[in-house]
Amino acid sequence: MKGLPTMRSSHSQKYGRNLSKGKRIYRFMDNVKITLLCGFVTILVLRGTIGLGNVGVPSEDAHDLMLEMPGQESNLVNGKDMDAEEEDELDLELDLNQTYTMGPVISDWDRQRRAWLLENPELALNSHGKFRILLVTGSPPKPCDNPAGDHYLLKSIKNKIDYCRIHGIDIFYNLAHLDAEMAGYWSKLPLIRKLMLTHPEMEWIWWVDSDAMFTDMVFKLPLEKYKDHNFILHGWEKEVYEKQTWVGLNTGSLLIRNCQWSLDLLDAWAPMGPKGRIREEAGKVLTDALAGRPAFEADDQSALIYLLIMQRDKWGSKVFLENSYYLHGYWVAIVEKFEENMQMYHPGYGDERWPFVTHFVGCKPCGSYGDYSVERCLKQMERAFNFGDNQILQMYGFVHKSLGTFKVKRTRNDTDRPLEEQDPLNLLHPLFVQSA
Repeated sequence: MKGLPTMRSSHSQKYGRNLSKGKRIYRFMDNVKITLLCGFVTILVLRGTIGLGNVGVPSEDAHDLMLEMPGQESNLVNGKDMDAEEEDELDLELDLNQTYTMGPVISDWDRQRRAWLLENPELALNSHGKFRILLVTGSPPKPCDNPAGDHYLLKSIKNKIDYCRIHGIDIFYNLAHLDAEMAGYWSKLPLIRKLMLTHPEMEWIWWVDSDAMFTDMVFKLPLEKYKDHNFILHGWEKEVYEKQTWVGLNTGSLLIRNCQWSLDLLDAWAPMGPKGRIREEAGKVLTDALAGRPAFEADDQSALIYLLIMQRDKWGSKVFLENSYYLHGYWVAIVEKFEENMQMYHPGYGDERWPFVTHFVGCKPCGSYGDYSVERCLKQMERAFNFGDNQILQMYGFVHKSLGTFKVKRTRNDTDRPLEEQDPLNLLHPLFVQSA
């Protein structure tokens, strides 16, 4: 028998239905809030991932677009936080009163190197029976701003490889910044020091800028002339020590002996090089001290001239400023005379008659700026390369049709007795001819 409903059960049934409806309303409102919150978070994530205004563009393309758009800046470039990177650079920047060094001080390098050579005598001489030379050059680790620049860097290293192969010279091509502090003009210093210490078999380190080309493949360095010197640069004593001009010598092509004196010189040369305030303040000193120098940050060439002037008694006697041949030849004064040189002279002089090295100072084929137009520079670099390359191709019976083209033509026909072919410049087998 069913009992009658009590007051409590009746009240519960009445309000139970109302509470159930209220819960549904509250749940609906909660769901709406959650949906809106999720939507808001999603928008934030999308905005942070692809950037405002780039909806629908893949993140990689958005990154490229942001780099290409003028005025656009992004803290995230190449996966790095630029603010953090700038902080790292600031941390690396040295105090003006702190002396920069490229590594531990070495005071007995001559003794260490001599002992090593005694243990490894077979490594001291090259295939020509001469003291070994390491030619060092390089280029930036990133692609050129101008695509044609990479092509001419390739031609430039091909040119150097040809010269080194003929003359029994080792070559090292660098693409890395070994010391972040010494970027730009100064990057050669830590590289030269590192190669000296890791290649004791090398008597000489020969630095050649990437924008310099050999235009006399026959000319040989007169090393015997430098037996009492440790540092060879193209320059003039009067321009350096009397006129104190900032172009009194050139550091684009230099020879430095692998010895203690050279390590000490590099240590004395380097302190103006660290980028940032040190380089900027040093630039002011150099501009005030050197005739004709524009106002810009310290560069390695000006710093070396300043060091030689201020400490001539310490360094001058071992420095040879060469001007009897073109260890460095300023391209503007050379390139228009190539045809005249070909008509009147022959390779082997190394001077104005047949320039040894043609250096494209002021050209920036890999960059986006320079002292001369890119068109002019590339045209003349092509001519200089072909002028030198003709001396290589002639060994195989070819030359360029003209200095302005990569196209070649035959200079002789092939025969069934190739070993009897003459090599007028004696470049193909110089040791064989000398011993005959």
